[in-house]
Amino acid sequence: KREVMTGIGPVPVKVPRVRDRGAGEDKIIFTPSILPRYLRKAKSVEELLPWLYLKGVSTGDFTEALGALLGPNAKGLSAKTVTRLKADWWKDYEAWEKRDLSSRRFLYIWADGVYFKPRMAEEKQCVLVIVGADEYGRKELLAMTDGFRESTQSWRELLLDLKRRGLKH
Repeated sequence: KREVMTGIGPVPVKVPRVRDRGAGEDKIIFTPSILPRYLRKAKSVEELLPWLYLKGVSTGDFTEALGALLGPNAKGLSAKTVTRLKADWWKDYEAWEKRDLSSRRFLYIWADGVYFKPRMAEEKQCVLVIVGADEYGRKELLAMTDGFRESTQSWRELLLDLKRRGLKH
């Protein structure tokens, strides 16, 4: 029996015991498809965590914030868990940032620099964003990086990166 954290709070789930049979290469291992091994949080809760992080909730405050949202029994969502998840998010971002675009076709491309009200460490720092639209009108974020005042050099580096990943004009 284990608890799975869901959007409505922890839900106790009883997993039946199944004996694995066989030995060596012939061993049959049972893996339930409804409740994967080690699952402790529902997908909706996993999706809530990056949203809270991006909204400015600090790692140390996650337990309190999630307790308020999910109830006092919000277990398994400690600062250590959030730190581990942030490392996973960073790996996902790096993979996204390096994905191959050679097989994709975009009819329209928009490029813009986005400035935020609270200036971070440096003045005139912005986020350079490139969005493409395919023949069906579906929009996709193609690239995003920090830049200095939308400088020619910042845009050049971003556009050359898209070209290296296979985006054609």
